[in-house]
Amino acid sequence: MDAGTIWTIVIIVVVVLIIAAIVFFLMRRNRGGKVEAGRRQAAEVRSEAQQHDLEAREREAEALRVQAEAQRAQADAQAAQVKAERLASEGQQRQSSAEEIRTQADDKFRRADEIDPDVDTTPKNAR
Repeated sequence: MDAGTIWTIVIIVVVVLIIAAIVFFLMRRNRGGKVEAGRRQAAEVRSEAQQHDLEAREREAEALRVQAEAQRAQADAQAAQVKAERLASEGQQRQSSAEEIRTQADDKFRRADEIDPDVDTTPKNAR
């Protein structure tokens, strides 16, 4: 082999190595871009997940507040029902007491009419 052929082979090998190095770096850079794009996409998904988590916690807190308000209203309604029943019972007791006093008063009026010589207690004028 002469020197020209050796130089040609060396140049071809060097050119092939340079092309291989360029392809290697381009592929690595492209892969790095894909990795970076994946990282960016993951960051966006995490950000959306945080927003959804925040919204979910806000809705859960609102649901708990409304449930507590409903329980408070139910307790108030039960207290009002108990008060209404107590007042109704008290009203019946007072009515019964008033009827008893009315009966006693009527009995005393009849007794007074029986005792009073000026009152005619015949059935047509009796109280």
